[in-house]
Parts: sequence; structure tokens; C-alpha cells
Amino acid sequence: MAPKPKEKPKAAASPSQPPPPIEDLFTSLNRHIQRSEFTQAVKVANQVLSVAPGDEDAIRCKVVALIKADKIEEALSAIQSSQKVSFDFSFYKAYCLYRQNKLDEALEVLGKQDKTQPSMLLESQILYRLGKMDACVDICRNLQKSKIDSLEINLVAGLISAGRASEVQGTLDAIKTKATSSFELAYNIACSLIAGNKLKDAEKLLLTARRIGQETLTEENLADDDIEIELAPIAVQLAYVHQLLGQTQEAAGAYTDIVNRNLADEPSLAVAVNNLIAVKGPKEISDSLRKLDRLKEKDSQKFELARAIDLKLSPKQKETIYANRVLLLLHANKMDQARELVAVLPEMFPDNVMPLLLQAAVLVRENKAGKAEEMLGQFAERFPEKSKIILLARAQVAAAAGHPQIAADSLAKVPDIQHMPATVATLVALKERAGDINGAAAVLDSAIKWWKTAMTEGDQLSVIMREAASFKLRHGKEEEAAHLYEELVKSNGNIEALVGLITTVAHANVEKAEAYEKQLKSLPGLKGVDVDALEKTSGAKPVDGASRAGLAEAQEDGKTKEKPKKKRKRKPRYPKGFDPANPGPPPDPERWLPKRERSSYRPKRKDKRAAQVRGSQGAVVRDKNEPSASATNSNTSNSKSNQSTSSKGVSQSAEPLRPQSKSSRKKSRK
Repeated sequence: MAPKPKEKPKAAASPSQPPPPIEDLFTSLNRHIQRSEFTQAVKVANQVLSVAPGDEDAIRCKVVALIKADKIEEALSAIQSSQKVSFDFSFYKAYCLYRQNKLDEALEVLGKQDKTQPSMLLESQILYRLGKMDACVDICRNLQKSKIDSLEINLVAGLISAGRASEVQGTLDAIKTKATSSFELAYNIACSLIAGNKLKDAEKLLLTARRIGQETLTEENLADDDIEIELAPIAVQLAYVHQLLGQTQEAAGAYTDIVNRNLADEPSLAVAVNNLIAVKGPKEISDSLRKLDRLKEKDSQKFELARAIDLKLSPKQKETIYANRVLLLLHANKMDQARELVAVLPEMFPDNVMPLLLQAAVLVRENKAGKAEEMLGQFAERFPEKSKIILLARAQVAAAAGHPQIAADSLAKVPDIQHMPATVATLVALKERAGDINGAAAVLDSAIKWWKTAMTEGDQLSVIMREAASFKLRHGKEEEAAHLYEELVKSNGNIEALVGLITTVAHANVEKAEAYEKQLKSLPGLKGVDVDALEKTSGAKPVDGASRAGLAEAQEDGKTKEKPKKKRKRKPRYPKGFDPANPGPPPDPERWLPKRERSSYRPKRKDKRAAQVRGSQGAVVRDKNEPSASATNSNTSNSKSNQSTSSKGVSQSAEPLRPQSKSSRKKSRK
């Protein structure tokens, strides 16, 4: 900001060296600010304050220059030391706290200020960072009449993060803005299309956003590397779309290129690393862990996201990265690091259930399923509003650990899924495994009652009724099974239900079964079968050709008996020069086996008369004619030389260890 000129100094000059006129100082200050030379601007502002302590314009210039130079702590100190000045620095203080990620303190400072456009914009950004998207959207809508530049970009981003992506197109129509008015807006609208699962449209819009951004930034004379950094979010989002479309190879290549080139802003790099790990899965775990280490603080021994990344990622994105880190540690069997990390996650994400689920996963991996079940059950009782996913996880842990009753009880506490066919089938299987047959039957009866009153289309009711009838018939409840089959036959005439009804009723009421049997359609080809004669037989037996001919004559259709086709005998073909009258000795039946596997094989005997070496290893056996000392020394030196050569030859022929290939395993959307 340009300071207003000063006419008279407010303090006496130093007697030793007269300071420059204050007008010249402000002129120099203005020049440095216009040139974005903020460090020099701070020095000149300090010179002004040495001449005129408490000058409001000089303090404001100093604070803004320090903020522009990213010296937030010094800016806060300058604000703190200027409390005696009448000018209100609350907005600047709130902005500095926002930059330091002290969001609650920043919001509290803003609450004491009057509602102005800058303060409302800053408040919307703070609310966005806090995850309070609905409040952020409300402020942006209130600012629409002010015609603030690029406000629609923040508004669309807030709608998407609030889960209201379906309202984006209506909002654009209301403010009469095109999606391609800027590459930032096109990018945000592409994100809304991804949320609506319109992946092909999102891909086209992202390509358009990249082209617009390339043209816009080139006109602003940005360097190629700076342009690539600015467009990195679009590149990452394009790779994410390819990942969702199932083009995993293309997505992995794009993520790898972004990570290796290292020309991306911190959030884009973090998302690329995380998504690359998700694409690779549990493969190359060590390499995946090394890639995640690029995102942590360099001086920290523990895994903690770097400050620049932590400030710019959303809570959901940070939670996903930490969760993937824990999963990788579990796959790598690094239990100590996994326990250490999951212990601090509840403090980092106090409102989410993911840390608790990860703690349960660590316990299950340590064969402490009972403790995991107890921990999940206690949390579900304390926080019933968050209990759905916790109870489902508890049911899965208990079922895998062989505790069917606990698993069934956990599923039964989730009321809004009790009628679903998958839930009903799971509950019945668990209760049946636990020996609670009556409880399983009650689950089926409750589901049938719900679907009878539900105003929905589909065959869910008939499917559940058929399974319930089969279950009850299997467990000796014929009357209830017959009643269910009868309802199915009367409602939709299902053939399977009719067959089940006849089979069930035949045990108690043969006449009723015969009455239902008449509803079955006769099968073609069975008119000529004498049922009485068939019942007198002792069952199916293998018959020869003559018997088959007799059965064919008994058929009503009067087909003439077919004569069996005579097989023509072919003259055997012998090898050339073979005389069948004098075949000679039979061939060796083991002629196709390797020699070592034949019964006639005898291994060669080793020569036991070879020279035997006696004594300890390395000892020299001397003949009676012992050589001289010089000869002995010569032999010893030759022996050492041979040993070293032999050792070298062994190391060269040994098979080398195969290193792991360098590639890695989120899905976390930008």
C-alpha cells in the first residue's frame, strides 16, 4: 500500500548526523513497495519510525511488508508493539494468526471487528480451513452483491467441500458466469463433476482448464517451471480421474512423473504421493514408506507432516495420508511404529472415528481381537451418533475371530440396515453358526414384515420369503415353511415356490400336495413312461444294448427299433519291417524314463583308493623325503595365493540378492 506524503517531521534530528527528510524516506518506502522489495521496505519503515516514533502509516507499511515477506512472527510483534497507536490492527492480527494456522484465535479476533468486505472474506477462508463449509458458503453468498473478483471460485469450492456439488451449476447460472471464465473456476467445476461421477465430462473440462491456464500464465510472462507449478493441481486431478476410470497404468505414470519432477506445490505433491501409493496397493511397501517420508518434517524422528503441507491440506486429506501410513506399517509388520502413530491420531483428529478404527486394526494384527471388540463396543455406547461404522467394524472383527454371537449383536444395533437382504443373510448365518435358530428365524420374519409394508418395487420380498421357507424347512418347521411357500404361489405363481410347497406338504397332507401337483406343467417326452412299472423297479441299473432296445420299444411314440451300428474293424498298422508272427522280445516298459529312474540303474562306485588327507584342515602331509625350508616357504606362499584366488572365484559365482523394484502403493481427492 502506498503511504500518504508527510510534510513535517514529528521528532528532532540526531545532532551527530542529520537524518534524511521524512518526505524522502516515504518516497523511498513507496518505491520499494511498488517494486515488491519488501525487505528493503521494512528497513526504510524502521528509519521512518526512528525519526517519527508511532507514525501510523509507517507501522502499517512495516506490518504489510513483513506479511508479504512471509515474516509472520515479526509482523505480529510489530502489531503487539503498536498498541498505543489509535489505528486498529485487528484485521492484520487475524490474518497473521490465520497464516500461523491458529484458526480459532483468528476467528475470535475477527468477531470483535465490524463486518467489512476484507474481514468477511478472511472469515470465509478461516471457516473453509476449519471445515465449516456451510457457514463459508453463506458468507460468500452474502458477498455476491459486492462484485468481488474471483469470489465465484471460493463459492464453488465451498459448495463442493460441503457436499453440495449438485448446486454448482445452478449457482453459475444465477450469477451468469461461464465455467471457462478462468482456469481456477474450470478446475473447481471439474471437481464438482467428479463428485457427481461424471468422469468423462470432468476429464474434458480439466484439459480445457490446463489449456486456459497455459495461455493465461504465458501472457503474464511466468517462467516454464512456475507455470508447471501453478498447473500442478490440474495434472494431479487429471491423474485422479484416470484412476477412477480404471486406467491405473496411466494414472500411476502421471503420479510418478509429478513426484519425480518435483515441480508441484506442496499439497499437489502430497496428494500425488498418496494416490500413487493407493494405486500400487500393498506392493513395494518399503518404497511407499520412503515416498511418504518426503512429506514429513525433515528434523522430526516421528512421522509428522511438514508445516507447509499441514497448513494447506484439508483435514480429510491429512487423515487419509496418516491412515495410509498406518496401513503400510501394518503390511511391513512394523508394529512399534504403527502403535506409536495410532496413539497420537485421536488428538489430531478428535471428531473422526478413523483413529479408533486404526487402533482396532493394530490390535487385531496383534491377535487381540477381544480387546478390539471391547474398545469398539465402549465407543459405540458413548457416542451413538457415530456408532454405525464402529458397530460394522466390530461385527467384522468378531466374525473373523470366531465370535458369531458378538458379530450378530453388533449388526442388530444398526437399525437402518436390518431389512437389507445382505444384512438379513449375514445375521441368519451368524445366528445359525451360534446355535440360535429361533433368533435367525425371527430375523427372517422381521425382514418379511418390513418388505410387506414397504412401498418399493423389486423382488426382495419374494427372495427373502423363499430363503426363509428353505431355512425353516431345513430346521424342521414344515408348517411355517409351507405357509410361506403357499403365499409365494398365490402372489406370483413362482414355480420354485410351487415345487417347494409340494415337497413340504407331501409329508403331512398328501391330498393337498396332489392338488398342487396338478398345477405343474408336464414335461415333454414323459408321456410314454409307465409310472407303475417304474415304481416296481429297484432303481436305475446299468443296462446293455439289448435292454436299451427293449426300453425303446416300450415308448408310446412307436419309433422303430434302431439297429446298432456295426463298428468296422480296421487292420492294425505295424512299423516298417515288423513281422507280427515273430514279434521278438517285448520292448522295455521303462524306455521312456530317465536312466536314473530306471530299476536297472546302478550308480558308479567311488574310488576308495584315492589319497586320503589326514590331520586338521590345512595341515601339510609330508613324505619321508621332507623338502628343505626354502621349498616349504615357497609352497606356503603358493597355498595362500591359491586360497585368495579360490575365495574370489566363489564370490563371483554366488547368486546376487535381487533388490526390490522401486515403485509404490488413497485415495484422496484434491
